[in-house]
Amino acid sequence: MAYITCKDLTLGYDGRPVAEGLNFSVSKGDYLCVVGENGSGKSTLVKTLLRLIPPVSGTVEYGEGITQKNIGYLSQQTLVQRDFPASVREIVTSGCLPSMRKPFYGREERRRAEANMERMGITGLAGKSYRDLSGGQQQRVLFARALCAADRMLLLDEPVSGLDPRVTAEMYAIVKELNGEGMSIVMISHDVSSAVKYASHILHVGYRPLFFGKTEDYLGTDVAKLFLRGNGDD
Repeated sequence: MAYITCKDLTLGYDGRPVAEGLNFSVSKGDYLCVVGENGSGKSTLVKTLLRLIPPVSGTVEYGEGITQKNIGYLSQQTLVQRDFPASVREIVTSGCLPSMRKPFYGREERRRAEANMERMGITGLAGKSYRDLSGGQQQRVLFARALCAADRMLLLDEPVSGLDPRVTAEMYAIVKELNGEGMSIVMISHDVSSAVKYASHILHVGYRPLFFGKTEDYLGTDVAKLFLRGNGDD
C-alpha cells in the first residue's frame, strides 16, 4: 500500500475550491515534485496532506503506518519565524515533539537532534540564537528540525525559496541523498527545471489536474513544454 493515496481530492478554503479532481499516490522511495502556477493550490495541498485543513471533498488515505505525526514538514518561513528567539538546538529538538510519549526530552530525542544537526552541518551553531543566523543557516536548522519528525517521509514547501545559488544546490543535494536512502519526498517547487532534474514523479496542479506520473512522461506533455518555456527554459 502507498504511504499516501489521494482520491478525487478537491482543495480549498471555506468550501471554495482552488484545485479539484486530484488523484495521486506517494510510495516508498518516491520523489514527487508538485508544480503549478502561483495560486494553483500547491501549499494548500501540503496543508491538506498534513490535516491542517480539511479537503473540500475527496479523501486522503495513509498507509504503511504513516500518519501526519511522523511526516517531517518544512514550511515556507515567515518574517516572525526568522526572528524567533531560541537556540538552534532548541528549535531542532522541538521537531521530536509530535512523536514523543512523555512531556520532556530524553536521551533518544537529544541523540536524534544531534545527529540531524551534524547531517546538516550546523553542529557548531547549536548554542547560537536562531535569529542571528543567515537565511541559509536558518533553512538548515529548519531542515534538521523536519528530519527529527520524519519517519519515512518529508514534505517540503518551497525549501530553497530566497536562498542563493550555492545554498540552493546544497539543499537539493541533501534532499536527493535522503531520497537515495529511502526517504519519500514531496516537494512543492516553483523551480521547474530542478523539479524535472531530481524528481521521480511530477504532480502538476491547477483548477483541474494537469498531470500526475513519472517525470520522463511529464516532459513529453504539452503542459510541461508550455510551463517550462514560461519559466525560462529552452
